[in-house]
Amino acid sequence: MFFKENKIIPLDKFINEALYNESKGYYMKNNPFGYNGDYITAPNISILFSEMIAIWLVAFWEKLNSPKKINIVELGAGNGEMMYQINKSVEKFKFFNSATNFFIFEKSKNLKNLQKEKNNYFNVKWIDDFKSMPKVPTVFIANEFFDALPIKQFKKIGKVWFERCIRKKKQKFEFCFKKTNVSSLEKKIEKKITKNQNFIEYSPLSLKFLKSISEIINKNNGAMLMIDYGYNREKMFDTLIGYKKHRKINILDNVYNSDITHFINFNFYKRVLNKFNLDCINLTSQRNFLIKMGVQERAEILSKNLSFSKKADLYLRLQRLINKTQMGELFKVLMATRKKNFFNLGF
Repeated sequence: MFFKENKIIPLDKFINEALYNESKGYYMKNNPFGYNGDYITAPNISILFSEMIAIWLVAFWEKLNSPKKINIVELGAGNGEMMYQINKSVEKFKFFNSATNFFIFEKSKNLKNLQKEKNNYFNVKWIDDFKSMPKVPTVFIANEFFDALPIKQFKKIGKVWFERCIRKKKQKFEFCFKKTNVSSLEKKIEKKITKNQNFIEYSPLSLKFLKSISEIINKNNGAMLMIDYGYNREKMFDTLIGYKKHRKINILDNVYNSDITHFINFNFYKRVLNKFNLDCINLTSQRNFLIKMGVQERAEILSKNLSFSKKADLYLRLQRLINKTQMGELFKVLMATRKKNFFNLGF
């Protein structure tokens, strides 16, 4: 049994077990998406979101001088809605559509089944690693992917650093701290990450993904487009949170049956990507990105022949995506590519 009485477990191992245990893990057995689930993502709010991503992909392909083949990889595709809408959208772009290899990188067998059911009409392949893909320019799309990866947390008490852990005591989970060697931590992450910090939060798995993605982009060309909730400042803080039925809960409650997530520190991600030799790194809010991509104009076109109630619904959904008090400012869009590809559409 993984959670033994009084056994101290680092936070990231606890999260990995709770979310990704093969039989009991939250993502391995549940469909958490939608109004009847625990949360709803942008592609399930409105097709406008995925359409803007599709247009961006076509434009970036053209920026690369329209290569004969290009890989489009969605990382963690949820219920498959975004991949479905992207494929529907690019059907209108004959030359791009014939050049694309569509892939989904997904760990959950349960979610894979949902994705396959949704995308059975399109030529999409599922992969467990990046090695099996053709060695051609590759674009990685990560919509709410990195926030679901397990994180570590470290806290400075006085002059000593401690790692946040979990312990099971009398059938209940509780937080505890274990003294750690911060110099070994800095070797793994980035030199001087502890400078001006009294709290550190990062995902070791995220670093592995960013390194692999950067290596592929540097070798074969391409880009990463990442959309997630987070903040853009150097000072780190505790963003760990649980979700159940669209409400925040303690991550120690309802283990295996609730989501565990965190906010992305985009300032840290930019530094890491730069360290991995991706020079053209753009960052903006989801609001700015979608507006610059023409989402409002697209909404006007779609609404022309709709009834009043459907038109109202379309604009309510659009507002949820771009309103500053909803997803508009909380969600950020990051694009990383090679310097020679200077491309700022949407930024």
